[in-house]
Amino acid sequence: MESFPDALHESLTTEFIFGPFCVVPGKRLLTRNGVAVEIGGRALDLLIALLEQPGRVLSKYDLIDKVWPDSVVAEGSLRFHMTGLRRILGDGEEQARYIATQVGVGYAFVAPLERKQTAVPPAPIATRATESVCSLPPRARLIGRETDLQLVIDHMQQPRLFTIVGPGGVGKTSLAIEVAHRIAAQGYERVSFVDLAQVEDCALVPSALARSLDIPVQAEDPMFVLLAHLREQRLMLVIDNCEHLIDAVSILLEQISDTAPDVGVLATSREPLRVRGEYVHWLNPLEFPREPQHLCVEELLAFPAIKLFVERASSSNAALLLEADGGQMIADICQRLEGMALPIELAAMRVASHGLKATHALLGERFSLGWSGRRTAVPRHQTLRAMLDWSYDLLSPQERLALERFSVFVGPFSQEAAAQVVAESQHESATTAAILDDLVCKGLVTVDHSDSTDSYRLLEMTRAYAREKLTARGEAEVNALAFRHAAFYMDLLGHLGTSPEEIFRHSARLASQLGNVRGALEWSFGPHGDPGLALPLAAASAPLFLHFSLLVECRTWCSRAVELLELGYYGTPTEMELQAALGLVLMFTRGNSEAAEKALLRAQDIAVALNDYGSQLRLLGRLQIFYERIGDFPSSLAWAEQAAVVGNILNEPAAIAIASSLTGISHHLLGNQRLARQELESSLRNSLPSHPSNTIYYGFDHRNRTGLALARSLWLLGYPDQARRLAEQIEAEASALQHPVTYCIAMVWILCIYIWTGDLAKATASLERFSAIAETNALGPYIAACHGLRAAIAIRAEEPGDAVSMLEESLARLRSMRYELLTTSFEIALAEGLMLAGQHQKALTLVDGTIAHCRQSGDAFALPELLRIKAGILKVIQAEDEQVMLAVLEDSIALSREQGAWAWELRSTMDLARFWLEQGQPDQARTLLGACRERASEGFDSLDLRRLESFWQRLPATPA
Repeated sequence: MESFPDALHESLTTEFIFGPFCVVPGKRLLTRNGVAVEIGGRALDLLIALLEQPGRVLSKYDLIDKVWPDSVVAEGSLRFHMTGLRRILGDGEEQARYIATQVGVGYAFVAPLERKQTAVPPAPIATRATESVCSLPPRARLIGRETDLQLVIDHMQQPRLFTIVGPGGVGKTSLAIEVAHRIAAQGYERVSFVDLAQVEDCALVPSALARSLDIPVQAEDPMFVLLAHLREQRLMLVIDNCEHLIDAVSILLEQISDTAPDVGVLATSREPLRVRGEYVHWLNPLEFPREPQHLCVEELLAFPAIKLFVERASSSNAALLLEADGGQMIADICQRLEGMALPIELAAMRVASHGLKATHALLGERFSLGWSGRRTAVPRHQTLRAMLDWSYDLLSPQERLALERFSVFVGPFSQEAAAQVVAESQHESATTAAILDDLVCKGLVTVDHSDSTDSYRLLEMTRAYAREKLTARGEAEVNALAFRHAAFYMDLLGHLGTSPEEIFRHSARLASQLGNVRGALEWSFGPHGDPGLALPLAAASAPLFLHFSLLVECRTWCSRAVELLELGYYGTPTEMELQAALGLVLMFTRGNSEAAEKALLRAQDIAVALNDYGSQLRLLGRLQIFYERIGDFPSSLAWAEQAAVVGNILNEPAAIAIASSLTGISHHLLGNQRLARQELESSLRNSLPSHPSNTIYYGFDHRNRTGLALARSLWLLGYPDQARRLAEQIEAEASALQHPVTYCIAMVWILCIYIWTGDLAKATASLERFSAIAETNALGPYIAACHGLRAAIAIRAEEPGDAVSMLEESLARLRSMRYELLTTSFEIALAEGLMLAGQHQKALTLVDGTIAHCRQSGDAFALPELLRIKAGILKVIQAEDEQVMLAVLEDSIALSREQGAWAWELRSTMDLARFWLEQGQPDQARTLLGACRERASEGFDSLDLRRLESFWQRLPATPA
């Protein structure tokens, strides 16, 4: 094997060692206790920059210049990657401390550090480490592909679209995998392998690529999400088996090429993709002797096809002895197979068990028919059919039937699945394992040993061939097999468990079975399917789709299933799970629609009828957030109070914590901040740390929402420092969950806190990341919210620009999606923006409408602030009628005290003091402001308290 030129000399390698970690910058490698740790390129660059200057505080700007030298990057990106780096290192866990933050300045590496330099010979290219490889299949030794291999590697040194093209069985996949392993450490942050063989629907191609990159897709348009994630990545995608989805793949790859220039794509296909900018390499068959009659054995073995045959036959049978004229027979076989790698390997395996003469004779008889038909059809089709016909005829009747029946599987399958699906009886299932092993040995079924249990699969071409043979047996045979397949996966999904932890753990293991689950659903709901099986299968598959954030797919199958409820599932646990999942996914994919409400209410009714208190609590949480999102706060509280009853019945800390969270959030929005704080703090005391299993099970993270509401209540109660600390903690926890919806829910609340406290730089930085995540995942309500929050920040800074029009557009978009949670806060900002623009009458009309809506809907937490703003407007447009303005301002102060909202009271009191000062009564102003100063206990750097102190300093001195 050839090596790269730099492999000729030794070099010095620097290693940074700290705690259990070792960083080798030259290899772009981070290990923990000797095991490679997966880490993003940006996070690794940050770590290396810190390690190179240990103990020194590197400013944010220095780090940005080092890691993003040619880009304009906001501080939010730095914080995001630094948070991810700390999570990878476990910084702060078990007293481990690696990176210290100097607030407002930058970061420093503070752990004890050992730096070593060692002279190491560079590894030959065939054995280079591939730490950046993600989910690459194992490699097989290539024979006769050195020139092809080097050509592809040379082209893929820079990101581009490169397609390896050739007929089925020529060795495209093996070549692509070998290229990926070798090039993984040569400049790409990551290499990911995507096998499209188990994807049968063109619409699922973007989702398949996203899943291979661990990108959660919770949006209607997975293409949008995928492109947004790839835009700034430097990675290589290896996309295998494109031919059956060629139109969809071609469109997608053109978009990737246009959007993400640093993403390289290595594809395999039986025909060129014909995409703009595509480089095509036609992979020819292995060289074989055209006239072998006068060649000796040594000369024959110089041909790659002969060498491959002998090596595969010998590895399958170490005691194999070739006959005297064996070389000529092998040459004849390779010639008849035209140097195609896979047929050669299949023939070699057969030789290992049945001998060379028998195989050669059978091949000659069978393939004469195959070659005669080659002139009348596409060569690649005839070649494959000839090879597969030959393989098929070598099987026993039992093996043929098993191979045909294995074609029902879409992608990998287990031995248990094979036994239960393929066999018609218990007696037959006992022999299925032996048949499966025989088919593996004959190369018709592949086996993957990388998992904890072996999984099997048919190559795509073999599956298509076997499927044709199965179809020829008749519709009854096909449908009976499909029924057993669907029933098996219904039973498999039915054992995911009942607790969030069980469902999460078991669902994670079924990532490779999504193709089989989809296939089972498609048949069950199809014209020849079984409706009685379709409905429970859809219900059982819902947790799996939710686990992988496939909300749109979940919605599709649940919607179809509820149409079959008349089959006898009304009021059953199955209907409850269907309606619960349907209501949740409708709410997040299509907004807070009546259909979502109907589904959630129906599920709750069934849970009550079944006395299923655990499901009741889960559904009450979804109903509480649904009514909160549409702005019906009294109903939201009513559902929360029902949850409190159920929580007490369950009498478990986690259940009590959830109930307290729901009631606390409701009380906060309704304006009772003292009671809200009491309930929310109780919830945090009883709740466990956030975990993805609970997030998926409940549909959102209860602990995270609890912390958000408590932070807001603390600010309103007059504790801005505590509010900010808690907000920062919750933001970090939401980020660590790596759940886009949870993070966006957190940010719409946290950003309001930053705006209230006047931490506008922090708000702007957090908004950038929030906006990026919302845009990346195509989360419409949150994209609209980002525009409104950006405008609210500008207005709070008294630099409105075009903020008024931005807010008006944001409000219109939010209302079109029935997302009312933010509208009051945005209307407050809009009124302030109109006042800054001198449009006081328009501001008054807006505020009066908002006040009326809040009184009607129960959205009372912001009423004191609305009254204060109204008084400010009246002061300008009705200057002669001071009593009306004073009455409104006094109402604001009184309502603030009733709610416990000292933050609102402080603002209204300052406005009242300002009025008395303007009226020539400084003593009254001093009395009001003095009381506020005495009451303030923290947050002296917050905007309102800074304004209070500035106002106090401007008061005229008290006469002696």
